[in-house]
Amino acid sequence: MITRKLATISKFIIHKVGNKHNDTKNAFSDQEVHFDEDSYELMLPFLLRPFGSVVQSYRFNHHANVELNEINAYAKNIFTDDDAFVEASKNIVKHLYEQSDSAQIKTGDVLVAVFEGIEYKDMVTNAIGIFKIENKIDFFQTYLENKSYDVLVQKGISSKKVDKGCLILNQTDMEGNIILTVDNNSYDAQYWLDKFLNIKYADDSNNHTHNYLDMCSEFSTEILKTSFGEQERNIFLAKTIDFFKENEVINIERFKEEVFEEEKHIQMFEDFKKEYEGELNVVLRNQFDLAEAVVKKDKKKIKTDIKLDTNIQIKLDIDAPDAASEYLERGYDEEKKMHFYKVFFNAEA
Repeated sequence: MITRKLATISKFIIHKVGNKHNDTKNAFSDQEVHFDEDSYELMLPFLLRPFGSVVQSYRFNHHANVELNEINAYAKNIFTDDDAFVEASKNIVKHLYEQSDSAQIKTGDVLVAVFEGIEYKDMVTNAIGIFKIENKIDFFQTYLENKSYDVLVQKGISSKKVDKGCLILNQTDMEGNIILTVDNNSYDAQYWLDKFLNIKYADDSNNHTHNYLDMCSEFSTEILKTSFGEQERNIFLAKTIDFFKENEVINIERFKEEVFEEEKHIQMFEDFKKEYEGELNVVLRNQFDLAEAVVKKDKKKIKTDIKLDTNIQIKLDIDAPDAASEYLERGYDEEKKMHFYKVFFNAEA
């Protein structure tokens, strides 16, 4: 995540990208945008706000040599040559256009910017931003004609959020440039990340934490819920989150010992882990440093509701790992031929 209190826009240009599948063409600007004060004060936070909550970073990828990654090459050109900005921004749009290999890929405005004063962790750096605006909203415009006001509907860009965007920091580590990205219109997950940017998650604690939590979530749904029901699934998820909150270093052997009570569950977990790694082509470390920000963010995505076919829902607290086992009992009523949950409590909240 970044801080933008020192950030400024030093270069900015707008192009339009078409779709080769629909035979719509690109349209290019030849000059940079020079903002008036009001436009600038609205544009700067509009572009950078989404990256204030991004916790995971990426690095450029390529099957042969990362130096052949197109966006990597254009970014380096912009960083090293002040006069290359306009032409490089056009090449970025051309590359984006080549990825529109289906009718569902939307045309739109492409905004390319150079930012100064981006704060990331303990450093201040410049960065290149690439943004695609795919959706425009209707708004009313009033105007005066013949001494009377009238109204018409126009389309424009909403200042609330960008559809797709990436921030390429002029800062590298052992894996290359640090990249942050957002996609609020993820109708084609491969289009922006894999085909256009061609990036991969960084090999860091953020990625290790996210991958392991994602695997645990999948295990809870595909194995525990299917075999033992929602209660068992939610108990496991609550214990998982509790373990991650209590440990700065995640050791998988300790995790299995504390979370599972039965040996058969451990074996099911290990078998699923191997399958998960093979299907997604990832390696889950046996020990890694915890990324607290990732836990906080991923925890919000975990659903702990038990939805019943009698139009009743039971919501469990993910931060109370013992509640589901201590105060919730599952059984079967022979007379009604139905399953039931028994909930214990002292008082209604």
